[in-house]
Amino acid sequence: MTQTLELFILIPFQGFVLSLFIPAQREGLISKIVFGTVGIHLAGFQVFLVYWLLHGYPTLNLKEFVLFKSLDYEFLIDFYFDKITATYLFVGSVLTFMVTIYSRYYLHRETGYKRFFNTILFFYLGYNIIIFSGNIETLFIGWEVLGISSFLLIAFYRDRYLPVKNAVKVFSIYRIGDVGLLLAMWMSHHLFHENITFLKLNNYELVHNHLQAHSWVGVFISLMLLIAAAAKSAQLPFSTWLPRAMEGPTPSSAIFYGSLSVHMGVFLLLRTFPFWEHQLSIRILIGLMGLFTSILATGMARVQSSVKSQVAYSSIAQIGLIFIEVAAGFHYLALFHFAGNAFLRTYQLLVSPSVVSYQIREQFYNFIPRQHTIEDSLPKRIEFTIYMLCLKEWNLDAMMYNYLWNPIKWVGKKLGYLNTTRVLLFFIPVFVVGVVLLMNKEFVPATVQPYLPVTFSIIGVAMVLKSFTERLHARMSWILVLLNHFWVALSISFNAHFDYTHTVLYLSGIAVFGLIGYFALRRLKNLEGSIDMNRFHGHVYKHPKIALVFLISCLAVSGFPITPTFIGEDLIFSHIYEDQVILAFLTALSFIVDGLAIIRIYARVFLGPHSKSVYEMGYRSS
Repeated sequence: MTQTLELFILIPFQGFVLSLFIPAQREGLISKIVFGTVGIHLAGFQVFLVYWLLHGYPTLNLKEFVLFKSLDYEFLIDFYFDKITATYLFVGSVLTFMVTIYSRYYLHRETGYKRFFNTILFFYLGYNIIIFSGNIETLFIGWEVLGISSFLLIAFYRDRYLPVKNAVKVFSIYRIGDVGLLLAMWMSHHLFHENITFLKLNNYELVHNHLQAHSWVGVFISLMLLIAAAAKSAQLPFSTWLPRAMEGPTPSSAIFYGSLSVHMGVFLLLRTFPFWEHQLSIRILIGLMGLFTSILATGMARVQSSVKSQVAYSSIAQIGLIFIEVAAGFHYLALFHFAGNAFLRTYQLLVSPSVVSYQIREQFYNFIPRQHTIEDSLPKRIEFTIYMLCLKEWNLDAMMYNYLWNPIKWVGKKLGYLNTTRVLLFFIPVFVVGVVLLMNKEFVPATVQPYLPVTFSIIGVAMVLKSFTERLHARMSWILVLLNHFWVALSISFNAHFDYTHTVLYLSGIAVFGLIGYFALRRLKNLEGSIDMNRFHGHVYKHPKIALVFLISCLAVSGFPITPTFIGEDLIFSHIYEDQVILAFLTALSFIVDGLAIIRIYARVFLGPHSKSVYEMGYRSS
């Protein structure tokens, strides 16, 4: 029974790979492959579920294979199946099957028909990796797949300004969640001194013994998990990204942001519950986050002018209640609530176009005055104040900009003196000197050596902040992102004694795909002349092959699980000690901003309205 778990990963993976080789003109064949893949997956799961239930629904764990192993580190792929996985797989397989049927006709003759179904299968692969994951490392692979799938589907209408802009905004929130998960992995390695599996987390004595002497470490890990869950499930203060994600096609909005992807934060909390179960402060914090999110999102849902935004905020409010249920320990209620909310929101989003047309007709012929509500019993000043705050989404977007993104941009703009000449003439020679000192550590004074890791990390952060705010040269921005990774590697190399193969593993993907991405930008520059960062250029329309090569390079450089860099990032963090909070913060900040800088380059150069179009383009939504 355990060996069959890998089939639930292989089926969507094979379907995704097969769909890539089908010509875009053959809509029927594409839809049949996707329909068949999801259908076989659904049928196979139903057979497996019956067999699993008849045998007493045991907890299954499969240690698939080890990707990398050293003396003090092991990166392994582990699969896990229990009642939580069964519930998520049942809901996910049924809803994906239904949305696939719906999309075959909804997107008929759409320009991106093949691209949509490729991305849906890619998403379904990531979804299954997450729910079958047996440790945080395996879960992180699926987590990254879901993130890039979201970006591609939100920016599905890639010749329009607003979908591309909102896709970048959503990806920026996802990136915060990614780093939260990465920091949780980092500290858990130091806490357990192993790659801890979810099966071992259920061992109360093991977890209790480790947390007894390291309570603050447990709180830190739990907080990082909560940040990752809140970002993925659009809880406060990250709630405003979900309505922006509705810029994609209706089927993708239904399956992503109404039902499956948005509930991944709940899954993370359910899966790690044995770890933070006895941390009362964390349980109270999760409950309060869910409570305030439910209250505020309910008000925001009631003042929305679009049906998609209304459904989005309603879903956020229900997920807030599920957070409370998880914190209270009502797991079966939370799973039942998840299934009900997922089916309801999928249905609402799929029928929303028809409902809107019916509502318009009914309002035209049968006008009904507004009904009396509970808010009308409040003093008018309070009622209008609440209405305006809900209409402005309680200024959550402005808070994120003022306290997170604007300070980053301000620092980046102060680094305006960094240009290609100064980087080549100063920072690269300094980096070479640093490498020489690394090879000859005995010549470095003992009083200086402890300060070098933080110093080099600050230089790396400066590089990536400048890249994030670069407004002119795309290739310059790309080079700065690559240099950031090299400075991070140099910093950690000075921080701990370890085999240099770890650094090579981390930088191998960066170096190879960094060169590929640079030459792709250079080729585009020669063909088009201008690829400045002041506007969206939309060059994917004329140069789809270059855009695809550069997108793959972006994924590889940002640590996506297609190169050794994915393992290397986790490996680099394992060489930061638990008391080096500043170094861990600087490294995490580098990883956050470099992902944003990379996706910004791709969006600005290849997506959006074409720079040479003679037609006017709407830049704001109604």
